Amino acid sequence: MDPAALIITSDPMIADALLRLAAAADTRAEVARGADEARFAWAWPPLVLVGAESAAELASAALPRRQGIVLVTGADATSETYRTAVEVGAQDVVRLPDHEDWLINAFATAAEPDGALGSTVCVVGSRGGAGASVLAAALGLTAASTGLRTLLVDADPFGGGIDLLFGLEEHEGARWHDLADRRGRLNTGVLREALPSIGELSVLSWRRGEPVPIHRDAAHAVLDAAARGFDLIIADVPRHPGDLGRMALHTADITYLLVPAEVRATVAADGLATALRRDTTDVRLVVQGPAPGGLTPEMIARALDLPPAGSFDRDRRLPTALDEGHLPRACRRGPLADFCTRLLTGLPLPRPEHEAEAA
Repeated sequence: MDPAALIITSDPMIADALLRLAAAADTRAEVARGADEARFAWAWPPLVLVGAESAAELASAALPRRQGIVLVTGADATSETYRTAVEVGAQDVVRLPDHEDWLINAFATAAEPDGALGSTVCVVGSRGGAGASVLAAALGLTAASTGLRTLLVDADPFGGGIDLLFGLEEHEGARWHDLADRRGRLNTGVLREALPSIGELSVLSWRRGEPVPIHRDAAHAVLDAAARGFDLIIADVPRHPGDLGRMALHTADITYLLVPAEVRATVAADGLATALRRDTTDVRLVVQGPAPGGLTPEMIARALDLPPAGSFDRDRRLPTALDEGHLPRACRRGPLADFCTRLLTGLPLPRPEHEAEAA
């Protein structure tokens, strides 16, 4: 793999500092000690970092103009610093150690290819036990089975851990506890490799015991990396979302409100739908049958004034499958699997990579 960044400096202290920041961003960088060494790698790295002491030499080398050049200095920027930046073609000037966070983000960005952002959906149940976590998990399994890189995010710290649905609770991999204090941009490849997974489905859940508070910057870093690194992100959000759930709702393209076909669940959904509209822009109704009192999905949609996304009947096999961690096997067929397949057709999703290559 080619390095994502080129560091041009004759100052070993600047070189060491920048290599350390590249390592913090999980990014490979190459060091050139002058213009002659830099010439051979000048064109291809997305990011070029030039030590201030090497800028004059680089400017006199008359290398082709390009984007992505940053001038790095260890002193306060002066008018002379900015003049030198213009001569070398730098778009930014940064100072060590004050701008280390900025540099880590720049390294991480350089290591990632450009691409469209993935779609984010949230699933919320109108009452406890409505089955929102199961719907979110089944949708993730269905999407992953089509080749979509899918991330299932457990946004409920008191939900027991969505990894239990897949029998992944003993599997190694990162949980929210490991990311709770993350700052700055998170590399998407590192996130995918760190999480427990089943095929194309990655799962971000909680460790057993008391949940840790998730810093807002950490939640933003994870959700931002998810959007850049996955085709579909599905967040299982509790009825009382908290900061993490609200952040997921703010990023959602669509939020599905799951309502059992019951009078009490419908009444509860009315207030919840009003609250959800304050945090997310597109709320759609999913109805789960059977309806003991004869409530139809159309009646519930009118009562809640929500656009319907569809309905399905509860699968009697699921309670046993959930207790045994066999949800993937139970979701291969049945009413829930069929419904998730239909639901995917209404989402703005990229084509799986193998289909794009075939086309």
